[in-house]
Amino acid sequence: MENITSEQIRYEEAVKRVNKIKGFYTHALVYLVINSMLVILNIQNLKEGESYFQFKNFFTAFFWGIGLLAHALSTFLPYFILGKDWEERKIKELMEKEKANKWE
Repeated sequence: MENITSEQIRYEEAVKRVNKIKGFYTHALVYLVINSMLVILNIQNLKEGESYFQFKNFFTAFFWGIGLLAHALSTFLPYFILGKDWEERKIKELMEKEKANKWE
């Protein structure tokens, strides 16, 4: 069996974290581009004297924004609330419980 060092484990975790952050930034960029195009289309399709501030013009941005917020929270919040070492501590705790249960 190959010996995996803590340095390799930390590197792999960092790669996963970077990919997660990159995924969020891609999502945010697509959100901005698509919603900017929708704003332009909505403005072009306004009738004479019609106000832009109608729910139908903000429907996509609002509900997609909720999804983007959920993505942001899942990407950044665990590290603020649980701490950066929480995942490693939890894995060790579960491994110890499993090891103790096997011997009983």
